[in-house]
Amino acid sequence: MPELIASALGWIIPALVVFGVTALLVVVTTWLVRRARRSPRARAAALADRERAGASLVRLDDAVAELELEVGLSGALYGGEAPTSLRRARLTAQHARDRAFEDYRATGTPGVAPDLVRKTASRIERTVAESLGTIQRARAEHAAWMQANVSAAQQLVREQQRLTALRASMGDPRRLVAELESRYAEDEWRDAARAAESAMSEADAAERILTRAAEEASDPSRTALADLAAAERSLRLAEVDARTLEETHRLVTQASQAIPGEFDAARAALRQAITIAEHLEPGDAARLQTEVRAITEQLDALQTDAARTPTRTIDRIARLRDRLDLALGDARTAQQRLRGARTALPGTLAAARAAIAQAEASVVHAHSASARLRLLSAQRDLADARQAQDPVSALDAARRAMREAEDAKALADYDRAGAR
Repeated sequence: MPELIASALGWIIPALVVFGVTALLVVVTTWLVRRARRSPRARAAALADRERAGASLVRLDDAVAELELEVGLSGALYGGEAPTSLRRARLTAQHARDRAFEDYRATGTPGVAPDLVRKTASRIERTVAESLGTIQRARAEHAAWMQANVSAAQQLVREQQRLTALRASMGDPRRLVAELESRYAEDEWRDAARAAESAMSEADAAERILTRAAEEASDPSRTALADLAAAERSLRLAEVDARTLEETHRLVTQASQAIPGEFDAARAALRQAITIAEHLEPGDAARLQTEVRAITEQLDALQTDAARTPTRTIDRIARLRDRLDLALGDARTAQQRLRGARTALPGTLAAARAAIAQAEASVVHAHSASARLRLLSAQRDLADARQAQDPVSALDAARRAMREAEDAKALADYDRAGAR
């Protein structure tokens, strides 16, 4: 019996040693691999891959924006006769872009493993490549259809008609700017003035190009296609600038009309807060009353220059209402919260729209995927705020839209400053 035990131990102990050493090596190797994958070098490599994926996303976003214009123009110029491939490609590319932006957002979350970031970045780049290929094929099909069905002379006539319609719809952009300039501070109309000058400049450039294209179209030995394409680009830019001018004018005018009501609503909310403070514990009441006095002072200060700075004033009032809500915390009843949200919502929606308009003007000239992601989030939050049935949920969404739009503009401005 002792010999049997000794014999068994003779092979069990070495086996345990071998298996133990192997298990230890596996554990150590796994730990080293995981540490290497999470090392500063791995994180730097993952960050570089994410930045490349972001640059690809920006190219796709630009391509989708161009395609949206082209689809609209195709319908306007050719009455729906052109092939539907452009519209199908636009929808496909939009869905792919939105999914890719969500993936890009996920890779920016703290704690995401570098391996996952690199895999996601690779998937984003594949998605972008496939979507750009779809867009390119659709454009080629559309161009072939145009060449087979529309002559250069016909395109020239339609482009000239578009230019005439654009000038008619714009009217005199300087008149709108002069109206804003006579009533409001420079911060209120600076973007409108810039858009007006750009729109007129692009329209003039399109007119010069179309004049040259008309001469080329009459000469069989020359082609007007290159000039028609250049004129089309100028017209698109002029249309975008004209919309920016009109939107800015509308936002400033609406903000000016809304200011008295926003002040009244804010002061009513402050009176309600004072009433609520009377039913709180002494310490809580004192803190709330101190905050109410500070907000009241800032509201009074805003009123002195409100007529000259309507959009800025609406924005500041919305922020003061947000600050008051934070100060009130859970002290209000559900009915009071609902009433407060209803009165704060119109001004906050207006402030969110203005913030998004400013962000759009900055982001369009930037190449920051993060800025575009924040802008998309802001636009989505604003849409949610408009559709929400509950005023409290709508107000929360509108405030998120404001914050996202501000972040988008800051990131875009930083990107453009770095590029300069």
